[in-house]
Amino acid sequence: MEADKKTVVPGRLAVDICGLRLKNPVMTASGTFGYGEEYAPFCDLNRLGAIVVKGLSLEPRPGNPPPRIMETRCGMLNAVGLQNIGVRAFIAEKLPFLRQFNVTVIANIFGETIDEYRRVTEVLTRAAGVHAIEVNISCPNVKKGGVAFGAYPDAAAAVTKMVRGETDLPVIVKLTPNVTDITEIARAVEAAGADAVSLINTLTGMSVDIERRRPHLANVTGGLSGPAVKPVALRMVWQVVRSVKIPVIGIGGISTAADALEFLITGASAVQIGTANFIHPAATMEIIDGIEDYMIRHRIGCMKDLIGSLQTEGC
Repeated sequence: MEADKKTVVPGRLAVDICGLRLKNPVMTASGTFGYGEEYAPFCDLNRLGAIVVKGLSLEPRPGNPPPRIMETRCGMLNAVGLQNIGVRAFIAEKLPFLRQFNVTVIANIFGETIDEYRRVTEVLTRAAGVHAIEVNISCPNVKKGGVAFGAYPDAAAAVTKMVRGETDLPVIVKLTPNVTDITEIARAVEAAGADAVSLINTLTGMSVDIERRRPHLANVTGGLSGPAVKPVALRMVWQVVRSVKIPVIGIGGISTAADALEFLITGASAVQIGTANFIHPAATMEIIDGIEDYMIRHRIGCMKDLIGSLQTEGC
C-alpha cells in the first residue's frame, strides 16, 4: 500500500490533444451523452476529459420515425437520424449550462452539403465555450447521390478543408468504419488539415422481426454500437495510429477501464465512451478511476508512458 502511495502523481492522467490540455483521456461520444445536462445527475462533469455533445446541424432535425432503437445481444442498433435542436438553439439554450463547468466542450457537427458544414462551423466558432469541433463525415452527401462523405478520400478531404478554413478551433474528424481502407481516409483528412481523428463511428447493420417478417427499425438499417464492435474498432485504431502523425481518439464498445486501456495501449491518445452510458450512466467515472488504478498498480507516472506501449514483436 505504501508503495502505491509513493507512485501517486498529480496530473498523472492528463493528455494533450491538438492543443487541448485534458485532465484525463476519457471523453463522451456524440449522441450518447445528450448535451451534457442530461447526465449531470449521474456524473461529475468536471471530472471528464471532454464532453462531445450530440451532433449539431444548421437547422433543427426531427430524426427518423420510430422504432429507431433496437437492442442486440452485444450492443444496439440505432437509426435515430441525428435528431437535434440545431446549432443556434444549442448555443442559446444548452451551451450556457456547460459553461458552468471546468470541462472541455467539443461540438460534433454534420451536414448534407459541404456548405452546411461550413455554416455550422462558422456559427460555432463565434460561440464562447466551444473548445474544438468534431466533424461527422458519415453523413450522406445529397449532391453526390447520398453517398457518405467519409466513404471516399476526396470527399472526406473536401469537408475537412472547408471546416479547417472556417475556424481556428482544433478540428477532429470522426471516421466511418464502413469503408475498404480506413487508413486511406485518415491520411486524406490529415493532409487536408485535420488536427486529430476519432474512430470508429457505428457499423451499418440491421435486425429482422421473424414473426412479422419486417425490419425491427423503421429505417430498415441502423448503426451498430456496443461491445460487439470493440475488436473491429481496436483493429482500425491500431491501423490508423501507424498511418498518421496526428492524434487518434478511440471509440467503439468501450464499457470498462480495461476496454479503454486496450485502446490507449494500442496508441489512442484518448477514448470516447458511448453506448455504455445508456446502460450505466456513471460509466465514465468508473473508467477514469479504473485507468488511474491501473497506472498506480503498474507504477506508470504519466499517460505518455502508457499510450502506444503495445508490444507486438514476436507475435
